[in-house]
This record gives sequence, C-alpha cells and structure tokens, in this order.
Amino acid sequence: SASPMTSDPYCEMIVLSLVMIICIISYMYMCVCVCVCVCVCVSTDSSKAAPPFGFGYPNLQPAYQQSPASRNDSTPSYSGFNPPGYQQFSQPFPTMSQLSAALGGIGGVSELEVEGLRPVNLLQERNILPPGPVPPPEPNLSTDLRKVNCSSDTFRCTLTNIPQTQALLNKAKLPLGLLLHPFRDLTQLPVITSNTIVRCRTCRTYINPFVSFLDQKRWKCNLCYRVNDVPDEFMYNPVTRSYGEPHKRPEVQNSTVEFIASSDYMLRPPQPAVYLFVLDVSHNAVETGYLNIFCQSLLENLDKLPGDTRTRVGFVTFDSTIHFYNLQDGLSQPQMLVVSDIDDVFIPTPDSLMVNLKESKELVKDLLNTLPAMFTHTRETHSALGPALQAAYKLMSPTGGRVSVFQTQLPTLGAGLLQSREDPNQRSSTKGVQHLGPATDFYKKLALDCSGQQIAVDLFLLSSQYSDLASLACMSKYSAGSIYYYPAFHRIHNLPLLGKFQKDLQRYLTRKIGFEAVMRIRCTKGLSIHTFHGNFFVRSTDLLSLANVNPDSGFAVQMSIDESLADTSLACFQAALLYTSSKGKRRIRVHTLCLPVVSQLSDVFAGADIQAITCLLANMAIDRAISSSLSDARDALVNAVVDSLTAYRNGVSGLQPAGLTAPAALRLFPLYVLALLKQKALRTGTSTRLDDRVFAMCEFKSQPLRHIMRMVHPDLFRVDNFSEQGALHLNNCVVPQPQLLQLTAEKLTREGAFLMDCGSVLYLWVGKSCSELFIRDVLGCPNHTSIPQNMTQIPDLDNPYSERMRTFLNWLQESRPFWPVLYVVKDDASAKISFFQHLVEDRTESAFSYYEFLLHIQQQMSK
Repeated sequence: SASPMTSDPYCEMIVLSLVMIICIISYMYMCVCVCVCVCVCVSTDSSKAAPPFGFGYPNLQPAYQQSPASRNDSTPSYSGFNPPGYQQFSQPFPTMSQLSAALGGIGGVSELEVEGLRPVNLLQERNILPPGPVPPPEPNLSTDLRKVNCSSDTFRCTLTNIPQTQALLNKAKLPLGLLLHPFRDLTQLPVITSNTIVRCRTCRTYINPFVSFLDQKRWKCNLCYRVNDVPDEFMYNPVTRSYGEPHKRPEVQNSTVEFIASSDYMLRPPQPAVYLFVLDVSHNAVETGYLNIFCQSLLENLDKLPGDTRTRVGFVTFDSTIHFYNLQDGLSQPQMLVVSDIDDVFIPTPDSLMVNLKESKELVKDLLNTLPAMFTHTRETHSALGPALQAAYKLMSPTGGRVSVFQTQLPTLGAGLLQSREDPNQRSSTKGVQHLGPATDFYKKLALDCSGQQIAVDLFLLSSQYSDLASLACMSKYSAGSIYYYPAFHRIHNLPLLGKFQKDLQRYLTRKIGFEAVMRIRCTKGLSIHTFHGNFFVRSTDLLSLANVNPDSGFAVQMSIDESLADTSLACFQAALLYTSSKGKRRIRVHTLCLPVVSQLSDVFAGADIQAITCLLANMAIDRAISSSLSDARDALVNAVVDSLTAYRNGVSGLQPAGLTAPAALRLFPLYVLALLKQKALRTGTSTRLDDRVFAMCEFKSQPLRHIMRMVHPDLFRVDNFSEQGALHLNNCVVPQPQLLQLTAEKLTREGAFLMDCGSVLYLWVGKSCSELFIRDVLGCPNHTSIPQNMTQIPDLDNPYSERMRTFLNWLQESRPFWPVLYVVKDDASAKISFFQHLVEDRTESAFSYYEFLLHIQQQMSK
C-alpha cells in the first residue's frame, strides 16, 4: 500500500529535487577531482624532467640557428631548442566559463578581468611576452565612465580594482600607488576660462566627470560626498551656448582640463620666464669641448626659449673664481666681472646681470660667440661649483626661475667641495655598494633654499671621471630640477654622446615649462598618501612644491587605506597642478582618475597593473638601497614576487596545478623583477661605475612610466624582414610594427638583424650571415666585414629598405623625451657585450637566467 508521504505530490517534488541536486553536486565533484588529478599528473611529469637548480640558458653567447631563417617570418623558429622545464603541450587549465563559475565572487566582472585571473604555470609557459606593447588593464567601469576616465599615459594606479579595506590589500601582498605624468605634452587639452572655478566647499576637489548632479542646482563631491550648490554662472555651457545643462560643461565632460586661474590663486604677480646658465670653464671643461656646443645650441634656439617680452637671462662661469657678465642694454660689448673671494660670494652689480632678453639680445649673442674662445688656453684645474651655486641663488632669489648648471668634474674648492669616494676595485662587489647617499648636506640645504624662492636647478654632468653624482644630484632632486648625464663626453672622441647632447639640449631649451608650481593630490575619503617619489619638496602631507615643472618628469605615490570603502563602489584620485606659464598666465591643470572598489581578493589580482607595480616597486627599492643597503633592496623585490604569488595560490583558486602559478595579470611579474635586479641601478657582481649607478637611480625616481619600463625591460625586434602586417599609417608614412621578441640570445640568428630599444640607447645588432641586401640598402656597406666598428648613424639612402628602417627609427626616437644614442653592433665586435647585458632572460656569471629565477621563486614559496 502507498505511504502517506508518497501520496503527497508536494513531498514527492521535494524529494525528487533533493535527489537531482545531490546527483549534480556529485557529478561536479567528480569532474573537479578528475581535473585536479590530470593537473597533478602533468605537473609531476614536468617536475621529473626539470633540471636541478642552477641549470639555465646558455651563458652570454647566443644559441644561433645555423640554417637560414625565412625572411617572411618575424620570429625565427628554434627546432631543437627546448629548455628543460618548459613543456610544449597546452595546459589542462579551466576555460573562461569554468573559471568564471569557479570564482563565484566575481560575478559581473568583464571578460578582461576573468582573463587576468587565468592561471599561468610559468615553468611550463615559455613565451609569456605579448607580441606588442603591454597594454594597461582596463578598469571595470561602465562604458560612459570609461570614455571620460583619465588617460593611462597621464595617471595610472597599480591596482585598477581598489580593495575595500587595508586588510584585503595586505592579503593581496601588492602595493597600492599612483604613477603620474602630470605636465606631459598633450595634443588636445580643454582650456577653461571662467570667473568661477567650481570646487567642493569641504575638500576643495575640482568639479569633474565623476561627480553626481542631484538636480540642476546641486552636485555631490565624488571624494568627500558633500553636497554643493551649482553656481549660477555654471548653468551656462560655453560649448553648446545653452543654459540649464551643467552636466554638459567641459569640466564635467573631460577628466583632464586646464583652468585659467584668477588672482585668488596668486601670492604675487606671475613671475617672468627667467633663465640663468652656470658654466664650468676649467681646463677639464674646455678639453671636452662642451662649451662650443652649448653656445651654438643656445644661439640657434634663443628665439625659441619659452617666454614673452619679460623674459630674462643671465650667465655665470666658474673655475677657481666666479665670473659674472654685465649685459645691460646700452653697452658696446659684454663686461666680465670676476669675484675671487669664493668663501663669501657677493653679487658685484645686482641690477645688470639678469637682463631682459629682448632688450639685450645682441649683447647676449656677442657673449655666446666669444665665450668658447675666452678660456681656450686656461690652465685652471679647480672647480668652485658650490660658490657658483650660492651666487646663482643670490641672483635668482628676487624672481625665481631656472638655473642650468654644466659641470665636468668633482667640485674641489669652497663650500660643497667633495672628495673621491669611489673604489674602482669594488665596482663589481656582490657584498654591497657604498656611498649611494650624499657626502654632505650642503647641496640639499641649498636646494631647499632655492625651492623656497621658486628656483629649480637642472644639472648637466659631462665627466669622464667620478664626480659624486650622489651628492650633486641633491640640487635637482629637492628643487624639482632635472639631471642629464653624459659620461666620457668629448666633442671629438665620443660622437654618439655629442649628438645626444645636442638633441637633448635643443629639447631642453625649447620644451614647455611651468614656473612657481605646486601639485596637490586628493583621493576618496578613506584613502591616504604616505610616500612621494620624484624631484620636489614636500610642503605638506599632500602638497608638492615644484619650483619648475616640465613635460618630461614623472612622479610616483604610495597609498594606504585608512577606512573601509564598503559604502562606495568607486574610488577617485585627483591631481591638481597650479603653475605659471612661460607667458605669465596662472593656470591649473587637473587630472581625475576613477576606479571601481572591490571586496574580493580575486578581483584585486584581476585588476593588477604589472607595469605600474614594477615602477612603484623600483622607486621603493631605490629608497631602500640608499637608506639601508642594496642587498636589502634586492631581497625586498624578490620577496614582493614570492609574497604576491603565494597570496594568489593560497587565497584565490583551488583550480591550480603544482608548479609556479601566477594569474595572467601578474605573469610578467617575475620577469620584470629579474630585469630590475639586472638593471644598472640595482645589479651586483657586474662592474658598474658609482656615478652610472646613481644616475640610473635618479632616472627611476624622476621619469614617467613608459621611459622607466624601456629601461627595465627593453624592446627587441627583428628588423631585416619588415612586413606590412599591423603597420601604422602616420602622416603619409608607413611605420612597421615588428613583433616583440624575448630578451634572450635564443631569439637571435646569424642571418638576421635585430634592434633593441633600451630607452636612452638603441642597439642595431647585425648577424654575421645577415643578408648583404639588407647591409647594402640599410647600412650602405657592401658586406658584413665592411661595417665600421663605431657606426652610430643609419645613412639616408634612396631605397625602400632604408626608408622603412629610418621611418621606424624616427618613430621610436620621437616618442620619448630624451634622444637615444644608436650603436650598430657587429656580432664579432667588443661592443656586443653591452648589447648582451640587456638580454635579461639569459644567465650571467653573477645573475640567474629567467628559468633559474623561476625555480628560485618556487623554492622560496615552498619554505
């Protein structure tokens, strides 16, 4: 007979439902078990094949392919080269849909972010470098917000998904920070002239695309959430010439805007453009020949100096004494005034040394034409740089402006004199590097005085000997200046550096400049800034004093989360740069960045911006190297990789095989950190001049992200077989876009030609068996043997091959602030050592190969 339970249809449905759920769960469990078993088996097999720790790629010498490479293939094939540990077969990782389902906490995220979480077994995947430039991750925002968000070239965050809490950030073991390029050259910039600049009444945030309008009369701040009134003037839209649409104003439609500031933003009338040139004229300086180049460049660009009718210039030269030049309008020729008392420097005629350029232009030209010959026969070997800088400070204090210092040796007299601190025998030490910090606080104190008077000091160091850049750099670092470095500069004996100096100087003299500037960074309530990186003086917790600001300077900021962001779905950052233009206008350039807030660890990893993370960590490592030791800085970088990959392994997904697994978003992290460890600033075991090392550190601290990444991980292209595929069409020119190659000798062939872009240096490496057609049509030489050992230019030849190569080189060179030196390297020349040092995936006597480094990371993670 039927029981009461089975006779009840509702109970029957419940039982059937439960049975079905149990069956589905059992089936899913079996699938997962099978998947995990397959993964473990594959990993076990690969670990058996893996070599003992210490095995790597071939030492420096390239593993050439002996057979001729196809000229249509941009990436040579390497049959027979399969480094142990890297497997050819595809991995049994879950599909996108499986991964998305398994990571239940990220429902609604974009496909890009799911891709960012795809597990990558680094010990199995050999070719992790993308074929083109690494794109920044796209924030998971609505289409409307994404359209108006700040350009990643201007404003980037290390995490495009902001963790809700500091605890979640700590769990991810990734740094939170910003990379800024606030004054970069822009082709389009909305400039707003208005009597009313709309700002939040509480936190003073500038109105931006991410505020919300409650109605036509009220708007809510996106940083502190205060409700503000919309001023009546803001109701009129100057673009559409209509009323009642405040949300369509240009300030609310663009994340980068520039305001013409009112008198409220001025403590004094805007200063004129003022330039003072402080020139070393000792015997050593004259010997280099730089003075001729400087005077000629300034003569050619005198009319292009940024400024207006108020522009003023002055000149100071120095050796063991200080020389001033009276250029007052009305004189028949310039007058030299010599001050020999360097212990108590005074200004001989304060009113006639800084002169109006327009009024005294002919005298300035006379001085520039005669200056090189004035010191031709000098025997003065001393350098009183410190007293010369004190004189410059006194000259510039009434107005502020830019001081350009050209120095060719160690300062040996007066205040700020320095002793040689470098031991050449310790250049390749693995124990530690001494004297990375300044020897005296003279230059820092003087720089801070300069900053207080709106004076920035730019340093051009042209020396073949140790000059203690660690001490001299303080002048530029704390006054928001720039540093240019030309080791072994000589007008005749070092033509590549001569060309670079000329090009750099031309840009330096003519590039845009902002005077008496300050920059403030604001962020959503709950976030705070705790460390700045760059050249500036910190005036308050969020305010940087920039006596000068230029379009080639970058800044980095470390951040922390003080309060939970659970009540908001978006976090915003705003950088406001207030400056005086060279035309005497007070302007405010504002950049606003908006990013989503997340509560899941998986989301944090999915939105990691690996290039921004690398640049921020490089800045932090430089600080650690100077304040503690180089070994501490190197250990911290390795630990950053170990900790983040461990956090991903333990906290994000159980669908991971054994091996060294990273989310796709962080797959380049170990490679970039290894490259950092081999970079001049942080490497050990390789002979590195102390000034070279310090300059590399200065570059990390003051360059924009794109330039830093070229230094860290250069781009390598094969260039003897350009194709039309993916080429750019710019200004009636076809710019080839060859595929990026991994930085390993494995990718080189004797039959090819390869271009390496290291940022400030370009190497064109030509294989021994490279096509004579390429050598003739591009290099203008009949064969490989006839290529000169010191070739540094590509000739302008009338043929398609030459045109394509020069177009590609020009495109590379014009996309950066500093002119790169080009070296043509034959594969049998001694110069190839420099080229091979940049192949960061290969092993050296003192550093891991990439594969060895991965094994080292895996070993550290298993401790």
